Amino acid sequence: MDKVLFIGDDENTLIGNPIIKDAKVLATSLGEIKGDKIIVFKYKSKVRYRKKTGHRQIYTRLSINEIVKPGG
Repeated sequence: MDKVLFIGDDENTLIGNPIIKDAKVLATSLGEIKGDKIIVFKYKSKVRYRKKTGHRQIYTRLSINEIVKPGG
C-alpha cells in the first residue's frame, strides 16, 4: 500500500498533505472473512408487501509486516 496518510510512534509523527510521499506499508493477506449478518426488511403498509433478505460483507484480513518511512 503506497498511499499513507499518517505515521506515528512515541517520538515522531508524520502527517500527509494529503499523503506522505515515498512511504509504504508492507502487508500480508491472511484470507477473507465474513462480517455479521445484516437483515434487510422491506415493508409497505396496506398492500401486503413484505420482503426479508440478508447480507454479509466480505472483508480481507491483513497482517502489517513493516511501515517504510520516506527516506528510510
